[in-house]
Amino acid sequence: MERDEPETLPAAAQQVDDQTALVSKPRKKGGKGDLASAGFNIINSIIGSGIIGLPYSMKEAGFPLGVLLLFGVAYITDYSIILLIKGGNLSSANTYQDLVRKTYGLVGYLILSTLQFLYPFIAMISYNIITGDTLTKVFQRIPGVGTDNVLTDRHFIILLTTIIFTLPISLYRDIAKLGKVSLISLILTIVILIVVMVRTVTFSPQVPKSENAWIFAKSNAVQAVGVMSFAFICNHNSFLIYGSLEEPTLKNWSRVTHVSVSLAVIISVVFATCGYMTFTGYTEGDLFENYCRDDSLATFGRFCYGVTVILTFPLECFVTREGVLSATPLVFIIPSACYLKLSKERWNHSDNLISCLILAVGVLVMTVGFVLTVLHPQECSHGKEMFYCISSNISSHNSTLPPQVEHQSAD
Repeated sequence: MERDEPETLPAAAQQVDDQTALVSKPRKKGGKGDLASAGFNIINSIIGSGIIGLPYSMKEAGFPLGVLLLFGVAYITDYSIILLIKGGNLSSANTYQDLVRKTYGLVGYLILSTLQFLYPFIAMISYNIITGDTLTKVFQRIPGVGTDNVLTDRHFIILLTTIIFTLPISLYRDIAKLGKVSLISLILTIVILIVVMVRTVTFSPQVPKSENAWIFAKSNAVQAVGVMSFAFICNHNSFLIYGSLEEPTLKNWSRVTHVSVSLAVIISVVFATCGYMTFTGYTEGDLFENYCRDDSLATFGRFCYGVTVILTFPLECFVTREGVLSATPLVFIIPSACYLKLSKERWNHSDNLISCLILAVGVLVMTVGFVLTVLHPQECSHGKEMFYCISSNISSHNSTLPPQVEHQSAD
C-alpha cells in the first residue's frame, strides 16, 4: 500500500491563511484593560464634546438627510478603526504613527504625526474654553454670585478645573485606567440627553418653527459631514485602546468596536433629533446657546456637559503624549490608504472595495468642505440671549433675533 502524502495547500491559499492568521492573532500581551473599559473609552472619545454640535449638523444638511449621513459616518468610523488594527497587524505596527511610517515612509509618518498631535491638542484647548464658558454660566445662577465674582471669571475656572481635575487624571500612564472615568462621562451624557428630551416636550412650543425646517436636503450637507466626523472621530485613540486590552485580538477589537459605535450612534441620533426638533432653523453650533439663561434644567445640563468635557480631556492628552488639523484625514483617508497598500487580497475583495469608497468620500468631503467653509463661513451666537427668551422687549441689544424679527423691529 502506498503511504498517504500530507495534503499541501496551493501557494496562494497558504498566503491567504498566513495573512488571516497575522491579522487575527494578538500582537502582544500585557494590557490590563477589559472589553468594558475599552468600550467606555471608545464611547467617551466619540460622544465627548462633539455631540453638542450634532443638532446643528441636522440644520445644515436637512433633517432626513442629516440622520442618514449620521448613520453613514458612524458606519465609516466603525469600519475604519477596525481597518487600522488590521493594517497594524499586517505591518506589525503597534501605533498609528508606526503603521503609517511602515506603509508610506518618513513623509507619511511626519504628516500623520502632525495631524495626530494637532487634532487632540486643539481639541484640548477647545475643551478648556468650553469648560470656562459653560461653568461660568452655571455659577452665575448661584444666588449672590454677581458678574464681579471670581466664579464668573473664565480664566480662573479654567485654571481651577485644570489643577484639580484634568491634570491629575491626565497623568495616568495606562489608558485602561480611564475606563471608570469614561463610564462616569457616559452616565453624564445620558443625563444631558434626558435634559434635551424633556426640553423638547416642554420648551419647543415656545420656539417658532422656521421655514423649510423639514426639507430633505440642504446645500451645506458636506459641511455637516465635517461636523459629524469631528464628533465621531476616535481613530487617533484606537491603537492606545486596543493595546490596553488583556487579549488584543481582532475578534475582541471588532466586538468592542461594534457595540461601542452602535451605542454612540443611538445616543447621537436621539440627541441630534431632539435638539433640532426643539429649535429647527435657529439651532446653534453649541446647543446650550439656544436655551434661556434662566432655565434651571438647562443650567443643570450645562453643568453636566462641563464635567463631561473635563472627563474627556485626558483621552486627548494621551494622544498628544504619543505625539487633526481636520478630522476627515484621520477618519476617512489614512486608515483606508494604509490598508489598501498593505492588503494582499484581490482588488475586488470587499475590504478593498469599501476602503476605496471610503477614501474617495474622504477626499471629496475634505475638498468640498474646505471650499464651502471659505466661501460661506458659518457664524454662531455666543453668550447672547435668544429672541424667544425675551418676553417683553424683543429688540433688546443682548438678544439674537431671526432675520424677519430684526427687520420688523427696525421699522
